[in-house]
Amino acid sequence: MDESWAIPTAGPAVAGTDLHLDLTGPGGVRAALIRALREAVRSGRLAPGTRLPSSRTLAVDLGLARNTVADAYGQLVAEGWLTARQGSGTRVAQSPAPRTAVRGRPLRPSARPLHDLRTGTADVSAFPRSAWSAAARRALAAAPNEAFGYPDGHGRPELRAALAGYLARARGVRTDPERIVVCSGFVQGIALLSRVLYARGVRGVAVESYGYWGHHEPMARAGLRRVPLPVDGLGADVRELARLKDVGAVLLTPAHQFPTGVPLHRDRRAAVVDWAARTGGLVLEDDYDGEFRYDGRQVGALQSLAPDHVVYLGTSSKSLAPALRLAWMVLPENLAAEVAETKNTGEWGTGALDQLALAEFITSGAYDRHVRSMRLRYRRRRDRIVAALAERAPHIGVTGIAAGLHVVLELPPGTEQSTLQAAHWQGLALEGISRYRHADVPAPAPGSPDGVIVAYGTPAEHAFGGVLEALLRALPPAG
Repeated sequence: MDESWAIPTAGPAVAGTDLHLDLTGPGGVRAALIRALREAVRSGRLAPGTRLPSSRTLAVDLGLARNTVADAYGQLVAEGWLTARQGSGTRVAQSPAPRTAVRGRPLRPSARPLHDLRTGTADVSAFPRSAWSAAARRALAAAPNEAFGYPDGHGRPELRAALAGYLARARGVRTDPERIVVCSGFVQGIALLSRVLYARGVRGVAVESYGYWGHHEPMARAGLRRVPLPVDGLGADVRELARLKDVGAVLLTPAHQFPTGVPLHRDRRAAVVDWAARTGGLVLEDDYDGEFRYDGRQVGALQSLAPDHVVYLGTSSKSLAPALRLAWMVLPENLAAEVAETKNTGEWGTGALDQLALAEFITSGAYDRHVRSMRLRYRRRRDRIVAALAERAPHIGVTGIAAGLHVVLELPPGTEQSTLQAAHWQGLALEGISRYRHADVPAPAPGSPDGVIVAYGTPAEHAFGGVLEALLRALPPAG
């Protein structure tokens, strides 16, 4: 029997003298200890759940300073190789980094990832619970009696007034409260618009060739055909709209194209507005993360160029949390009443109390303070990713860094799927850019770069260093 596999997965700690750690090599004793423990876990010599000696005990056994061992343990906990809990000691994580096969048996990764780097969610651990609770209490105390009745399709007037002021100031949107409809999430807004467009005779909607497919499903359910527009380094090529037949609307992410991260070029912004004015078409502007821009260059809302031809859609999902289920549409004047009337039919209601709380949160200034705080936090994370890639994986290109909550890593041709698999072994949930390619768009030509999308909003602050280390291990080597 191979004695290195006789280590228990639970129970008493193994002795430091039984760990067989090689502390030679460059970087000093602390770096050597981290390297040796990491390799012991990676190779499978230390199985998931194994309890390690206390830092004091291991320091005595190995003849090291206790702080050296404690620092090594802390680094490996941050990287996700070990866990440390009060009363349970330090143990090997249940789903550590990939391990080599033992005696020909392949080892499978955990079905549930340790860290989620897929797009769509902000750092919900940073939700401003105290400030939100205070705003909710104030809003509830001041709420008129009629606020507790059946909701109006437009949404609470308090929130619509607060949004009109905030969007004008922060995003350059031109509106008044009567043209705003509050809805339960962005998808509900798209579903409402799709029904209204179909009723008006629209049968085709142009969409970006790379985009979030979940937003296309409500259009399909309403009977609308989706026609892809090419996406390049200047955003969606809206010049193609002129040749499309039976297309009455276009859905765009002009401030920060999803997922490539480029803003729509000013010439194309003007072109799509001209198309809408000339044909009577409608532009649906998805401003999903417009508050988070880091390069000092403000990219205002497309809606400001043509308020009568653009529907502006925003949401609290990225700025606060998806659980609030609050989004809003700023509509052309001739469309607002029709959308609100459609919302009044069926189960389209939006909870009034959360609307009142958000209105108070905005008007009190708490929303601005929270967004500024999160913008700094996310910018630091983006900077750490860019710096780590420059230092340790300079062969990997990174794009889409000027704004938002994700970046795109450009990989060598043919490595997207293997990188996703390596990330899975590292306990990371990651997505390839091909996942967001429209079904009618052919795959890139052989030799074109592959890519993965890294959403850096989701991991909690304390775990981000370990997540970044795991990501770097998953990337393909140079050459």
